[in-house]
This record gives sequence, structure tokens and C-alpha cells, in this order.
Amino acid sequence: MAEARQRVDKWLFFTRAVKSRSLAAKLAQAGRVRINGEKSDKASDLVQPGDTLTITLDLRILVYRVLLPGNRRGPAEEARTLYEDLSPPPASEKPLPDALPAVRDLGSGRPTKKERRQTDRLRDHS
Repeated sequence: MAEARQRVDKWLFFTRAVKSRSLAAKLAQAGRVRINGEKSDKASDLVQPGDTLTITLDLRILVYRVLLPGNRRGPAEEARTLYEDLSPPPASEKPLPDALPAVRDLGSGRPTKKERRQTDRLRDHS
């Protein structure tokens, strides 16, 4: 059963959650990886099949259930066989479809180029 365990930094690298193993180690050391709800502060913490990892990245949160330890950093199809994705769906940041563009009253705000030229002409003639 000891062979089914793997370092968390290697596993994150093999699953393509991060671009490099050193980034995976930094992520774990920063406390941004939780193994079964407990913070991981070492890259050498071990994961095994059945563990749930919560990974906090810059723009999203990933929740993975470990299915298999990895042997190498292979193609994305191979990496997807190592975990089950339990991540929540991303929050939608779309603008409301009924929103109208802001309307500005004439004469308020900065003048346009055309208005500024007209003002300059008036000043030059007087």
C-alpha cells in the first residue's frame, strides 16, 4: 500500500494542475493546498487514492479526489485519469443583457474635439 502514496508536489505536477514541480512545491509550502481538509505546509506530504485535495489558485479553486498516483507528466488525457474533478462551477461575471449604455446629457462632461475647435475659434476672433 506504501507504493500507492505519492508526494503532493509530484502529484500536482503529474495532474497538470500547475506548470512545474517547483511551483507545486511553493503552492504547498504557502498553505494553499488542503489534503482532506487539513492544510499542507510541506511539499513532501503524501497523498493516496481516496484523498480529497482543495487547491487555491489565483483565479479559481480546484477540488480533486485522488484516484491514482502518477508515474509521469503525460498528456492531458492521461492526467485526467489520476483524479475526479469535484470543483464548483465558476461564478459567472457576465454583464446583464438588459443593461443600457450610460447616457450623458448634452453640455456635461468633457467637450469633444469638434466642440473644442468651435470654442477655440470663438476665442481667437474676439
